[in-house]
Amino acid sequence: MSGGGSAEAQAPKVASVSGNPAATDYATGTGWLGRTLGLRDEWGVTLGGLWLADTNLVAAGGAQPGGWTNNSALVIGLGIDAEKLVGWRGASFGFEFLQFNGADTNAEAGSVAGYNGIVGAPPFQRTELLEAWYLQEMIKDVLQVRIGRSTPGYDFGNVLRPVALDDATQNIPAVSGLLYSPLFVNGSIIGAMPGYYNPGNGVTVNFTPTKSFYFNLGVYDGNRARGVQTGVTAPQFNGYYFNIAEIGINWLLGDGKHPGQFGIGLWRQTGLLTARGVTQEGTGGFYVFGSQRIAFGLNPSVAKSSVSVFYQVGANDSLTLPITQYYGGGITGFGLIGNRERDSMGIGVGVSRLNPLLFARPTELMFQAYYQAHLFASIFLQPTVTLIPTPGLSPDLPCALTTTLRLTVLF
Repeated sequence: MSGGGSAEAQAPKVASVSGNPAATDYATGTGWLGRTLGLRDEWGVTLGGLWLADTNLVAAGGAQPGGWTNNSALVIGLGIDAEKLVGWRGASFGFEFLQFNGADTNAEAGSVAGYNGIVGAPPFQRTELLEAWYLQEMIKDVLQVRIGRSTPGYDFGNVLRPVALDDATQNIPAVSGLLYSPLFVNGSIIGAMPGYYNPGNGVTVNFTPTKSFYFNLGVYDGNRARGVQTGVTAPQFNGYYFNIAEIGINWLLGDGKHPGQFGIGLWRQTGLLTARGVTQEGTGGFYVFGSQRIAFGLNPSVAKSSVSVFYQVGANDSLTLPITQYYGGGITGFGLIGNRERDSMGIGVGVSRLNPLLFARPTELMFQAYYQAHLFASIFLQPTVTLIPTPGLSPDLPCALTTTLRLTVLF
């Protein structure tokens, strides 16, 4: 549970995936690209990628009724297991390249939290190095240190993290395929925590003394909190640091041995922060998240069919971040229809308490539902509907209804 690559990204047969795999998993794609080019697994070099493309429509209400936007994110990742390649015990390297072409999708709906997590702040045309890190395992399967450029959302607050257990039939795939931004970064940390597509440059420590407990610690360049787009700028170490720590556990519940997980984290941002004339020296907060499988084997045609739930809570003392408190949850079904074992569906709700110094509307409420259909190979098509009764960008905006059609291709 320390944030390494999930089984879904490494296995030839891909299970359901998160709404944005680039934001939730260090492993990139399936490695098909490298194998096709002649790379062998025993060499320890993997090359893979993913392509996310979607079309969005503000069907009613929001800031721009009838508005259309299209987004595309292409990620190519290179992984090097230095122990396999050159005998460097416990060492590995990772690199990811991102090409993003999109639009201000969330603003058209008037959403502060963001109903589409593939889009962040401008610029919306980006070519960037998303990752470049060196990982050293100090104690095998217990202690590892990652140094360099990475996205802390893989290791911290990752409610979508698959639950991988010794018995593969008990695994929960990506906990949800929902698309809204607070799934990938707890809403109370949006604007401060580095992540897709604004990575952090720093150090991550993963400590997993047992298979059911972990402790993660990270320190990163914190200039994201002062509005710097770290994905397209050089690293800066100038007194702005984002510090975060998280502990978590997993378990098997009841006679059905239903897997679950729970995590709690604390974070602190240093430096002088400003927003719309408001100034504050540093800020911080906490978050909680968890997931639990509640039913298994519901569909006779799919042995691993199941239903899982998840939840998120977060709060901060910030005067400059857009969201001061966040509460969210949802339910996901896997393989519930016919013999379509790799399909998933789900609903989710997010409640964002907005910063009263920055927004006139106190709360943004969001409901989202999706169906992720496996087409063939590692390709998924996902229609999604979002209802935002209280768009937060302006108190005068009417309820927004949006639709999204997302194509996910892993290779």
